[in-house]
Amino acid sequence: MKFILFVFVFNAALFYAQENGQQYDTLNYQTDDIIVTGTRVAKKIIDIPYPVARIDKATFKYLPKGAVNQVIEDVPGVLFQSRYGNHDVRISMRGFGSRSNSGIRGVRILLDGIPESEPDGQTRIEAIDFNSIGSVEIVKGNSSSLYTNAPGGVINFISDVDIRKSSVNLFNEYGSFGYRRNGFKALVNGDNYRLMATYTYHNYKGFRQHSEDYWNIFNSAFETSPAKNLNLQVLGYFADGLIRLPGSLQLAEYKADPYQGAKTEKDYDYRRVSKKGRIAVRFDGFFDSERKNEFEATAYGTIKYFERAQKTFRIMNRYGIGATFRYINKSEIAGLDNEFSVGGDLFYQAGPVEEYGNIAGAKADGVVSLVDEAISNSGYYIQNSLELYDKKFYLLVTGRYDDVLFDQKDQDLGSRSITRDFNAFTPKAALNYKLLPNLSVYASAGYSFDSPAGNEMDNFPTSSNPGIMLNPDLKPQKSLNYEAGIKGNILTPDLPVIKNSMFELTFFRSTIRDEIVPFEVFGSVYYRNAAETVRNGIELGGNFLTGFGTHFVINYTYSGFKYDSYNALALSLDTSGNVIETAQDYSGKEVPSVPRHNFSFSINYDYSITAEFSAYTKLRYNYMDGMYTNDANSENAPSYNLVNFNLGLNYDFGPFNIVLSGGVQNLTNVKYVGFININSTSNRFYEAGAPRNYFGSLNLSYTI
Repeated sequence: MKFILFVFVFNAALFYAQENGQQYDTLNYQTDDIIVTGTRVAKKIIDIPYPVARIDKATFKYLPKGAVNQVIEDVPGVLFQSRYGNHDVRISMRGFGSRSNSGIRGVRILLDGIPESEPDGQTRIEAIDFNSIGSVEIVKGNSSSLYTNAPGGVINFISDVDIRKSSVNLFNEYGSFGYRRNGFKALVNGDNYRLMATYTYHNYKGFRQHSEDYWNIFNSAFETSPAKNLNLQVLGYFADGLIRLPGSLQLAEYKADPYQGAKTEKDYDYRRVSKKGRIAVRFDGFFDSERKNEFEATAYGTIKYFERAQKTFRIMNRYGIGATFRYINKSEIAGLDNEFSVGGDLFYQAGPVEEYGNIAGAKADGVVSLVDEAISNSGYYIQNSLELYDKKFYLLVTGRYDDVLFDQKDQDLGSRSITRDFNAFTPKAALNYKLLPNLSVYASAGYSFDSPAGNEMDNFPTSSNPGIMLNPDLKPQKSLNYEAGIKGNILTPDLPVIKNSMFELTFFRSTIRDEIVPFEVFGSVYYRNAAETVRNGIELGGNFLTGFGTHFVINYTYSGFKYDSYNALALSLDTSGNVIETAQDYSGKEVPSVPRHNFSFSINYDYSITAEFSAYTKLRYNYMDGMYTNDANSENAPSYNLVNFNLGLNYDFGPFNIVLSGGVQNLTNVKYVGFININSTSNRFYEAGAPRNYFGSLNLSYTI
């Protein structure tokens, strides 16, 4: 830790000293500035007053692409907990999202800027095919002033439409435990259009009992310019597949065999069947030739069939329509640059929810319940960036109003309608000062709002009104968030060792009221509010290119997250099967499923053997601190160390390209808890991470 801080401070001090001494002969700035769009306005990362990362497809060219945590590896402050493949990967930023025992919460997931998240914020990412992705943008920290239910941040997956030449690509990936991923990718660069289409077949037997899955995924993107200063995109995907759920284990079961499936999950054949699709049309461009007035408008439709088999069968058919829009104006106020933008999002989703009995894994004939459910979200934002001094000092002010509405009609009770409506306005202000062209300091303060998701609204037997469908007691969580940091991206070719440095250091604090946390009653997960949580943290990351042709990446995240005030009722059963409610005071306890320390270090080397032939190797180490499993901090998942190793070869001959890669994950075969099922009243907290496993891939391309 001291060494990392020394590297950052030394580089920053040297850069600043050189700037003041006008020693430009030994200081070079990166000319290819990275621009991101996940902040609603296309900006250079150095000009954005909060931590932002962009990952290009070249970064994960040689890596396995079966799960999001294999593609996004080295971003400080982003925590992945993987259960089995790409399904139910818990993504959390600054603790937001750590509460989710199913799907992604607290982090807004976008695909080409369009919400992959449902109107209530719940997200599953089966339709995102990493072979079709050209880049990934990550905005860390409170983004509620720009997006719905985004207190932790935003991840925007962007399709590979930056096409220079037409090509056909075949990819084949194989690995341990029956893993295979095969498909093709077609890229067409026409006179006035670009087209991308990918198909992927994924099949995985799984490293745990009862954890196999398979998927068919199709993604496409078409782009053209029908007129000057006007761009048209048509974006679509369809995915269908099945995943079986192995369940969580008690500590004794985990120690006996961490890769076994839970008995109930096997007896009832817990599984999910999903079919989902989306088609979107987007227009963007400029109203004027000076490009000072920019607009973008997107309309999309979605379909979804979701079958969840647990102790009962729940079948959902969802149909949705949505739209996003934004307008940006660039002008001057008293000779100072000003950029104003306004925009909004609308998403409405409705359909029936049917419930049936589960007879040894088979769906019973009779309908237990039939509910018509509608969830809608409407949100509008404004954003203004004003230059304060000399093209270096800027003030950014944003604000958003959101309204999330749940409406359920129980067809078994005479179409009785039950609604719950959550709304809030979330402002944010930030300052950014550029010490050097590519070195800046920043600070921000703002509010966030996170409404309950649909599955979190399920009512439980001991609520204040257990006779209705929607939980009457659950409230949205709100927080006040502060952060300050420094980031830079500077070339220093005259330094003896480090030639290029990209780094960031962020301090943050969040005070959360009514935090939504899961708890379990009779094997089913429900949600309740904690009183107040305080989170203090540090995010530290750097990517350094050395004079030896290698580069190394260092990331460290400190998370000091505690319940400041939390009185709750704990539910248990006596020997006669009666429910016992016991008052518990969790004040001062640590937030579960969040490591206090998370450190990773990787070193890789990309070597050109000839003009046509290159080799790649990467070694990555990750230390994950121990994590509590429940609010009471009664059990702890121990810390662990993981080592991954990858190799790759790239060969170009004429119009053909061959990429051969392979590697081993969990090189030392550590047994560790990869996912924590928090607050289980039956103490079923533990789900094992993957043991040592191997992968290999062969990709063939032909450029036309």
